[in-house]
Amino acid sequence: MKISEVCELLEAKIICDTKQDHTLVEKGYSSDLMSDVLTLDTDHLLLITGMCNLQTIRTAEMAEVRYVVFVRNKKATKEMIALATEHGICLMESPYTMFKASGLLFSAGLKPVY
Repeated sequence: MKISEVCELLEAKIICDTKQDHTLVEKGYSSDLMSDVLTLDTDHLLLITGMCNLQTIRTAEMAEVRYVVFVRNKKATKEMIALATEHGICLMESPYTMFKASGLLFSAGLKPVY
């Protein structure tokens, strides 16, 4: 699924310009527990989370997650955007709940991690 399709499905906007709107993501993972994210195989993974802080960006960088959607209308700070840009992480913001976002993406064909 293209990042542009993710944004369309979730009424999300890209807030970190990484020029990855045509990149494909194959799997999705929803969690607010960053320790769980560190245990994943993250190739072409989309992280769906309501945990909106610098630790999320640091975790994504360590786990090599390149695509993060913040749900529940959470807003990234300037510091988060700068850190994500530095590490090539695409950040998106969606007004939907984690449950709704996950369901829409799954229904559209995004595969779960497990």
